Amino acid sequence: MTRPKLNRKNRKYTPEEKASFHEAMEHTLSVSVAARALGLPIRVCRDWARKAGIDGKRAITARRENYLRLRSEGMHRIQAARQIGVTAKTGKYWDLGIRRTTNGLIYPDGRVIRYNSEMTRTQLAAEASLRAVEAVLDPRFLSLRERERIRDLRALGESIRSVAAILGRAPSTISRELRENQTETGSYEAYGAQRQSAGRRLRPRDSKLVTKIPLREFVQDKLRIHFSPEQICHALVKEHPTDAEMRVSPETIYQALYFQARGGLKKEVQAALRSGRTHRKPQKTEQERRPRFIDPMIMIADRPAEVADRAVPGHWEGDLITGTQNKTAIATLVERTTRYVMLVHLPGGHSAEEVRDGLIAAMATLPEHLRGSLTWDQGSEMGAHKQFTIATNMPVYFCDPASPWQRGSNENTNGLLRQYFPKGTDLSVYGAADLEHVAQELNGRPRKTLDWDTPAERLRDLLILT
Repeated sequence: MTRPKLNRKNRKYTPEEKASFHEAMEHTLSVSVAARALGLPIRVCRDWARKAGIDGKRAITARRENYLRLRSEGMHRIQAARQIGVTAKTGKYWDLGIRRTTNGLIYPDGRVIRYNSEMTRTQLAAEASLRAVEAVLDPRFLSLRERERIRDLRALGESIRSVAAILGRAPSTISRELRENQTETGSYEAYGAQRQSAGRRLRPRDSKLVTKIPLREFVQDKLRIHFSPEQICHALVKEHPTDAEMRVSPETIYQALYFQARGGLKKEVQAALRSGRTHRKPQKTEQERRPRFIDPMIMIADRPAEVADRAVPGHWEGDLITGTQNKTAIATLVERTTRYVMLVHLPGGHSAEEVRDGLIAAMATLPEHLRGSLTWDQGSEMGAHKQFTIATNMPVYFCDPASPWQRGSNENTNGLLRQYFPKGTDLSVYGAADLEHVAQELNGRPRKTLDWDTPAERLRDLLILT
C-alpha cells in the first residue's frame, strides 16, 4: 500500500517556524539561503518576507556592500564570501562588478552575455583570450595601457626619448617595441602590438633531458639508486665539474617525472621518488589555505623564548600513538625540561572531545606551576584546544605542518613507547593501570640529556624546591 503524498499547499506553519525564518534572515539577508537552512519552501518564505516588508534586492545589496568592505580590509575572497554566506563565484562577480540576472551576466561596460544564447560560448572564449592578451605578467614588461600611451604620444609627434621619459622606460625599450611590434604597413597599433608580444611569450622547446642523452642517462641511473633530484644536481657538479652541458635543475627533473609529455624519463623511474607520487601535489598560499580548526591556532613561532630554550619547567609536548587501523589511541605528554612522561587513557576513542577531557584530567593532577603550556601538532584530535585552554589556563601552541622535530622530546618518547605498544597493537586492551606502569618505567630510566638522572628524580627536585 502506497503512502499518500503530503499536500504542502495546505500545510500549516507554526509561529516558531516563521520566527526562525526571520531570525535567519537577519544573519543571511537571503530568502533562499534562510529557507534552505531551515528546510522550508522558498515560496512560503518569500511570502513571509513580502508581508514583513523585506526587500530581497535591498538585502542582496547590503550583503554585497558588506562583502566589498571585508575585501577592502584585506580579507581573502573565499573567507569574505564564507563570512557573508555567498559562494566564492558570487564574490568573484562582485569583485569584477558583474551583475547576475535570471538570463545572463551584465558586465560593467554594458556588455550582456545570455545563458541560453548560441554565442555564449564563443563570447566567453573570446573574453578569455582577451584577458590573456591584456594580462600584466610583470612590471618589467610593457602593458597594454603603456602601449596605448606610446601610440598616442607618437601620434602627437613625440620623440622616442621623450616617450621613454614620460613612461619611465629606457629609450631602447621604446625603440625595440616600435621596431618589433609594428604592423605590416609599418604603423604601430597598441592592441596589435600586445597580441604580437603575447604570441611570443610561449616558446615551446624540448627539455634538456630529451635532447641531451648523456645527461638523461646520468639522471636515470641516479634515480634508480634513490637519489633525490637535488642530490642529482649536486652530483652532476661534482662528477662533471667542467662540463656545462651536464647541468640540470631539480625542477626540470620533477617536471620530467610528473609530466611525461615534457619528459625524457621513463615511467618506471617514477617509483624512485621517496614520496611515491606520480602527480604533483598542488600547493596553496597561506591565504588560500582553509583554517585547520574553527578556533584560531597559536603557532609555535609565537611561543615564548622561555619555552623554546627549556629554561622554565612546566611546558609540555603532546601527541597520540595509535593502534590497529588508527581506531584506538593513547595520548602522550612529555615535560620539556625534565622529560617526565604522562600517558592519558582514552578508552572511548580519540575524538576531539575525548582527547580534551583526558588532557584536562591529566593536567588537573599537576601543581599550578607545572601547567605552563602545551605544544601539539595539527591533528584533528586537538579541535577542542580552546576549551582545553579555558579549563586549564594553558595555551596550546601548534607546530608547523610536517614538522615533527618541533616536538622532538615527544617524538623520541613515542619511539620508546613502541617497545611496549608495537605498531598494529589493539591499544584498547590496556587499562589506566597498565599505562601508569609503563610511564613509571620510562620515568625511572636514566637519561644522558639529564646527566644520567631520571625524569622522576628531576621532577621530584622541582616539587621539593617549589
